[in-house]
Amino acid sequence: MPTWLRIVAGVLAGMLAGSLVNMGLVALGPSIVAPPPGADMTSAEGLRAAMPLMGPQHFLMPFLAHALGTLAGAWVAGLMARPRSTVAVAAIGLLFMAGGIAASFMIPAPAWFIATDLLLAYLPMAGLALYLLRRHDAAA
Repeated sequence: MPTWLRIVAGVLAGMLAGSLVNMGLVALGPSIVAPPPGADMTSAEGLRAAMPLMGPQHFLMPFLAHALGTLAGAWVAGLMARPRSTVAVAAIGLLFMAGGIAASFMIPAPAWFIATDLLLAYLPMAGLALYLLRRHDAAA
């Protein structure tokens, strides 16, 4: 298979894997950290209305969803794109970060969460995936 095709397939598979992890953790979130009483967390309007009622604990699962979704997606992309793992992993990190930036404009989260999310959940997790892939390759 040509290298460019492995990269494209890896990025597509990584986007799917990372999105599934992200959505799974977001769906699991309310059972781990209960939403504020009376909050409707199922719509953008409900999220906007509930935001003043939310404490830091309510942002734990969204952050983990973004970080672990990026990590999983970058890992899958890197595995499939070998030996050009860096290109695929970077693409996943940048694509997921673009999604995080877009979400920060759509959902009015506190500035501390947006900063933490954008600085720690995307590119660092893609970098961690690349590091883990290289360690995995070295051990093999």
